[in-house]
Amino acid sequence: MKTFCGRANPTTGALDWVEESEEYDYHQEIARSCYADMLHDKDRNEKYYQGIRAAVSRVKARGERVVVLDIGTGTGLLSMMAVTAGADYCYAIEVFKPMATAATCIVERNGFSDKIKVINKHSTEVTVGPDGDMQERANILVTELFDTELIGEGALPSYEHAHMHLVQADCEAVPHRATVYAQLVESDMLWKWSQLQPIEVDGNKLLPPPAVVKCAGAPSVCDIQLSQVPPESFTPLGPICTMFRVDFSKQVSSAAQSYTAQFKAQTSGRAQVVLSWWDIDMDPDGSIVCTMTPSWNYSDPHTYPWRDHWMQSVYFLPAEKNVSEGEELNLIGSHDDYSLWYGLTQNLKMATFRPCCTCQAHLVWTRPRFGELNDEQRTESYVNALRSILKPDSVCLSVSDGSLLPIFAHLLGSKKVRSFISCSQVLHTNSLKHGVQLLGIRPEQLSLADLEGNQISVLMGEPYFSTSLLPWHSLFFWYCRTAVAQLLHPSATILPRAATLYIVAVEFRDLWRIRAPCGTCEGFDVSPMDEMIQRSLDYRESLEAEPHPLWEYPCHALTKPRPVLTFDFTQCVPEQPVNSDGTVRGRCHGVALWMEYQLTEDITVSMGLTKPVSEEGACEWNPHRKQGVFFFRSARETSGDGREDLSYNLTFEPHTGDIKMDFSITEP
Repeated sequence: MKTFCGRANPTTGALDWVEESEEYDYHQEIARSCYADMLHDKDRNEKYYQGIRAAVSRVKARGERVVVLDIGTGTGLLSMMAVTAGADYCYAIEVFKPMATAATCIVERNGFSDKIKVINKHSTEVTVGPDGDMQERANILVTELFDTELIGEGALPSYEHAHMHLVQADCEAVPHRATVYAQLVESDMLWKWSQLQPIEVDGNKLLPPPAVVKCAGAPSVCDIQLSQVPPESFTPLGPICTMFRVDFSKQVSSAAQSYTAQFKAQTSGRAQVVLSWWDIDMDPDGSIVCTMTPSWNYSDPHTYPWRDHWMQSVYFLPAEKNVSEGEELNLIGSHDDYSLWYGLTQNLKMATFRPCCTCQAHLVWTRPRFGELNDEQRTESYVNALRSILKPDSVCLSVSDGSLLPIFAHLLGSKKVRSFISCSQVLHTNSLKHGVQLLGIRPEQLSLADLEGNQISVLMGEPYFSTSLLPWHSLFFWYCRTAVAQLLHPSATILPRAATLYIVAVEFRDLWRIRAPCGTCEGFDVSPMDEMIQRSLDYRESLEAEPHPLWEYPCHALTKPRPVLTFDFTQCVPEQPVNSDGTVRGRCHGVALWMEYQLTEDITVSMGLTKPVSEEGACEWNPHRKQGVFFFRSARETSGDGREDLSYNLTFEPHTGDIKMDFSITEP
């Protein structure tokens, strides 16, 4: 059955009513899942297999029949490992119905149907007894319920319930325990993602609102590939601390708890950020360890196992604190049933509370957006561009979410500045609330009366919109420009004056794994999962690019960056589609796409590559915006000989704001 769904269009700003299948959300979930990434994580798979074999051997040595409970089975991989290791029976629980169906198919294909029962329920709904889902309690508990924060997927409540209702008191657990680590650091790079900092504009210092400075920030974790954060960009103020451990073989509590690590500051500095990760011991002796530690903490970084389903966490302290070398410090790590947070005190009796945003800015701006607003080079580009076009009598209108551009325009001398959305707190803090008029309407509702009878002489935008995911979603600026076209002065200046979509064919070092078929994993045929994912991709997603912060995912450019579509903001959105096609040379995993904005004739800012591609193909990406990635249908582990032609056809559809893209690789 199909139904009409209302969806906000991030490019046009309109509410689109589209006909969708009732399975659409399932297809999206499957297509954008990390199942393939997990199965390509050889280190994870091998450690689980070793731990399961050891647990089965320990139970058999006690003369017991081995009954395994696998919570969150996914493909059924861990259950098949358990049966292969000698388990007598396995109950595999999977709450996501499409995945449970795939697991049943995989179990059948591998010949384990008589030993593995797939149960499509949440583990807390599973019953035990003669007429229940499980005939008896299990004596081995196998799970993979972890996320980057360890407990964010509800691991603690699931374990708590399982020990109370589904497993025996002396059960073996794989993994056996988890350990959470943390390190206190000073990092200007990371701290810029937490707080709005003072900004110099034409001799004026724009100060951040006290409410923002004092705010503890949003409680959500910032999960990133910490291995891509250069060690020279932060200074450790203390050692790597063991914050707490969870023993999964015993009764687990999901109640809120706090733990303290005491240490002396290794050096003087500003305590700003806590870096955190975890590892899991697959056996009681701790001889089989799967660790999430960053690559720069490895003795040999080249042996670092890349994974994207588990990364590392960055936590921002509620406020930075100056610490002195040798000072006694107490790092407090706290958690509830789903999340972690950190605090720093000199007094153990002081309580640390779960951070909560009170200034609203941390709820409106993402962490990368804070970093973008604090980017001095970017600010300089916009200020120089505005300085070159503004006059004292300019009538300015700003179209961007939470932008500081209208404040910049006022500080540069413009007396009439209006903005649809701006940071009123910044205006108030800097006594500029009369310098910028905030409009509480949409662009299409704007009238000449709202402008006091004056036509717009400068229309400006970054462009940045909180609803944008893909680079071309920022073309919403173009639709806003078109909506106010009748209010523009004939000689009005548009900033940016144009945008260009660029592409480059790339070979990823690791990111290709999230789209590569698995085939077999540790000797088991998991191709039904490949087929399920491909069906969901074929539903629609395989024809679309997806957003990724490429600074976290090293890649090698196999072609020169090429401009493929240019959007002229000095003109209205055209009625007819804009098309571009061509051919470049190079076999690759996919194509990276990004926007560059031409602010003035000689000032351009890039949302993608921040430097020219090196002779060796090395890429340096903008860390504040996500780029688009179009993955080819069958990602390759190697790039081949590069003699193939990459053909492309891209079409901008004005009525929908979409960019339809078609890429193909052919031999010349």
